[in-house]
Amino acid sequence: MKKIISSLSFALLVFASSQVLANADDAAWVGQCVKDNAKEGASAETVAKYCSCMNNKMSESETQSISTWEKSHPNEMAACEAEAGWK
Repeated sequence: MKKIISSLSFALLVFASSQVLANADDAAWVGQCVKDNAKEGASAETVAKYCSCMNNKMSESETQSISTWEKSHPNEMAACEAEAGWK
């Protein structure tokens, strides 16, 4: 459990440092996405990059979570997987 929390903390730190201009709402969306994907087998850094990419592809007025939105946007999902290095 400590390893998961540590990984999530690291992922959020990576996201925060790469997204200085991101607002609190974006951070909340990305944080939830990181939690949703924590057990998918990718490193915490990869998951954070993926979630950040997906968040950036969504419009500012989007109300769905990243995890919900990605299901109806397979092209964006594939692009972000490639950008994040998710294999």
